[in-house]
Amino acid sequence: MALHPVVEQVTNRIIKRSRPSRAAYLAHMEAARVQGVQRGALSCTNLAHGFAAFPANDKLKLKEYKKPSVAIVSSYNDMLSAHQPFEYFPKVIKDAVREVDAVAQFAGGVPAMCDGVTQGQPGMELSLFSRDTIAMATAVAMSHNMFDSALYLGICDKIVPGLLIGALHFGHIPGIFVPGGPMTTGISNKEKAAIRQRYAKGEATREELLEGESASYHGAGTCTFYGTANSNQMLMEMMGLHMPGAAFITPGTPLRDALTKAAAHQAVAISQQGGQYMPIGHIVDEKSIVNAIVALHATGGSTNHTLHLIAIARAAGIVVDWNDFDELSKVVPSLTRIYPNGEADVNHFQAAGGPGFIIRELLDAGLAHEDVNTILGRGLRAHCKEPFLGEDGKVVFRDVPERSGDEAVLRPASNPFANNGGMVLVQGNLGRAVMKISAVKPEYHTIEAPAITFDSQEDFMQRYKDKELERDFVAVIRFQGPRANGMPELHALTPALANLQDAGFKVAMVTDGRMSGASGKVPAAIHVSPEILAGGPLGLVRDGDIIRVDATTGTLEALVTDTVWAARSMATADLSKSHIGMGRELFAMFRSHSSPAEEGAATFPLPSPIETTVPLHDGIQTDEVQPGSDEDYLFRTQK
Repeated sequence: MALHPVVEQVTNRIIKRSRPSRAAYLAHMEAARVQGVQRGALSCTNLAHGFAAFPANDKLKLKEYKKPSVAIVSSYNDMLSAHQPFEYFPKVIKDAVREVDAVAQFAGGVPAMCDGVTQGQPGMELSLFSRDTIAMATAVAMSHNMFDSALYLGICDKIVPGLLIGALHFGHIPGIFVPGGPMTTGISNKEKAAIRQRYAKGEATREELLEGESASYHGAGTCTFYGTANSNQMLMEMMGLHMPGAAFITPGTPLRDALTKAAAHQAVAISQQGGQYMPIGHIVDEKSIVNAIVALHATGGSTNHTLHLIAIARAAGIVVDWNDFDELSKVVPSLTRIYPNGEADVNHFQAAGGPGFIIRELLDAGLAHEDVNTILGRGLRAHCKEPFLGEDGKVVFRDVPERSGDEAVLRPASNPFANNGGMVLVQGNLGRAVMKISAVKPEYHTIEAPAITFDSQEDFMQRYKDKELERDFVAVIRFQGPRANGMPELHALTPALANLQDAGFKVAMVTDGRMSGASGKVPAAIHVSPEILAGGPLGLVRDGDIIRVDATTGTLEALVTDTVWAARSMATADLSKSHIGMGRELFAMFRSHSSPAEEGAATFPLPSPIETTVPLHDGIQTDEVQPGSDEDYLFRTQK
């Protein structure tokens, strides 16, 4: 089917907008590439340090300057349920790489924090910036210039975006992302949410709450709701950075190990020496970023990716903004119902058809670009597959079923749950913000009520407990942006707001903070940009101002006259308590250098346009290469 005109229009606009920085990125990437193995650029002293502790046979291969060396960059720690399985992956990978006459080395670890543990705690104020810390740690791991390919082991919220940002700064090196899979299904998400709301009302004890939470988060693997972690996995599938269907296979199973081995073999195959050279910087381009946004909308994924995808694109020299998300959301149908947008979890989604089903439906509907590079070569159609364990213990890939196994969870594009992606850009005299409305009932898409301002989530919760909020209002949670306190998620407010809504009050939230993929059923305009510390107008709101939050018209306004608005001074707050303790003082540089939310809340710059032309190959010059052109295609696919 022909590409949808809006998808084509948005893609072309991104290509044009990104031309200078993308050309610079491609030039920098090509300049970093060497002929032969990457370690060929090292001196004998450098190289001797690089393999001093290696087994004799592996050391011999590294000495020969012929066989590829595969880096393992892992976010393993055994506190995170999702990352605990990675403890055993390096041995599996090393053995698998030896099977294809190559070598794998554990290049380095990256930090991995759990938003589930830090939720509502001081550590949450490090969470967003942990993404760029992970990117830097990835760069440290890859900086030894020993590696011809890489396997990146990560799953959760900031970890996959951070790994990918770091990997893209080594874009000349092929890379494959290796997930660990979700935990098995525990109690239903509906039961879990009900216990949380009862606890917020004081109707359940802490012991009952802990019992319910433990029955939900009960074993190794990713949390099973469709928050940022599992949205990450869907996007890696859609961008062709996973082995097909790898995302949602549970850990500790033979199929999981077989997929990891297959990824290790493929990492060797796509190295320069493997004959199918496919560097990661040639996979992540303007079309693959658009595909990722489309998949995010089609599956009701986390709003955190209105930050992370922008930052990922930025690392590859691609400039994306919220208008792009908004326009695509209007034409991409909603094909899934996974909690918090439904009652099913990701295991149910996998059983109904999984990521391969989504990819096929989007391609067949003309809503995604098929002509992209992936770790399997040219063309996204190769990822419309699901994995099975063959008789020899190796993974085999089969076409996904023609029909969904459960249309209450997963539907074809011809019969969607909704005709849009459920993500809306709202804007007005309060700035620009994102709303996720796929779990919000239509009667709550428009809220007009008096403002109550809060300078912290603790302030909100105290006033809720004191029963001061039993009325119609819009909670303006301010000073929660990246420059103020690191832009923490505000999940702790969700049960309280949901209780007020259930009690019949018209409530909404407006904040320069985050709510991510578990924002739920209360209307929330989040990521308000610019934030107050960047001169954003949210600091002009006063208690009692009538605020209009309207997802149907894309409106975010304080209904205050221009004269009164212009006469107001900016609100201030003592933020010192968010800058000291729990390591937050170490992140002062991140707070002071963060870009606005709509630019990804990133602390690194776009690739700088080059002043002179740099030869790429076959006489093509960087200033002659236009993304999406025939020359660009040749550049990206030639060895």
